[in-house]
Amino acid sequence: MEIRNLDVNSTQLKLDSFNRIPNPSLFSSTRKPKFVAAPSQASRSQLLSIRCGVKFRPCIDIHKGKVKQIVGSTLSDTKGNDSTLVTNFESDKSAAEYATLYKEDGLKGGHVIMLGADPLSNDAAIGALHAYPGGLQVGGGINSQNALSYIEEGASHVIVTSYVFNNGQMDHQRLKELVHLVGKQRLVLDLSCRKKDGKYAIVTNRWQTFSDVYLDEQIITFLSEYCDEFLVHGVDVEGKKLGIDEELVELLGKLSLIPVTYAGGVTVIDDMERIKVAGTGRVDVTVGSALDIFGGKLAYKDVVDWHFQQQALPV
Repeated sequence: MEIRNLDVNSTQLKLDSFNRIPNPSLFSSTRKPKFVAAPSQASRSQLLSIRCGVKFRPCIDIHKGKVKQIVGSTLSDTKGNDSTLVTNFESDKSAAEYATLYKEDGLKGGHVIMLGADPLSNDAAIGALHAYPGGLQVGGGINSQNALSYIEEGASHVIVTSYVFNNGQMDHQRLKELVHLVGKQRLVLDLSCRKKDGKYAIVTNRWQTFSDVYLDEQIITFLSEYCDEFLVHGVDVEGKKLGIDEELVELLGKLSLIPVTYAGGVTVIDDMERIKVAGTGRVDVTVGSALDIFGGKLAYKDVVDWHFQQQALPV
């Protein structure tokens, strides 16, 4: 496998050297939300038809300051407990170097995820944001106390899960605070989910805790009023390189009225084509462990080429 060195100081990439605000009355601290009425079938069809080509959204996952690819479902909230952690890949490149690669390749809207609230991971994430200001979203431990600071460091959006889906329930007051703080246009809600009783339940706390919020038309329509995008990991397949969760992709393509990115199980270009079909051309895709820049077999260059081919297609 090729190794491509990145000179982050000169920002010249040697490609042959790198491993190729809504209505406040909707919220109540003591009552369930007054859900936004779902649009009619006619208006929904019109909204769903407004979409550009499918995009590849790159990722940078950081654990203890290092860029890694980890099977997310093996993460633990227990401090210092890494005995069950399954790591697919650990890079000798910095998060900033990956950010520079994505910047030079013209890939926007990728995400930097801190898999742990430690100082080293925070510093690495900020380094990536500085390397590609305005080009990356950031998530992992985001709350009302730190969200704005990441925007100021260069994040285009902040990504939030556990802070809003708190103790297994949606905290509407916290969601309202975040929207007021950073604005709807800079907020991404992570709706990563696992199957439970035949339905997709949003999971939090490193995907270990099932919430009582399930992905359906009502909840997706409601949440779309409070954020700019959704990020959804298919946790049952994420990091395992066993193929995509096609049923979940189909659900997202059918119901989401705002941009949504799916992650989980992509191993080959054909998986990306399946996402395009199942998501009716409306679901973007993230690839992690399968990419050669993360120790996999799928050529990063081929994925970038595929991305730009999609942008050139008529919509």
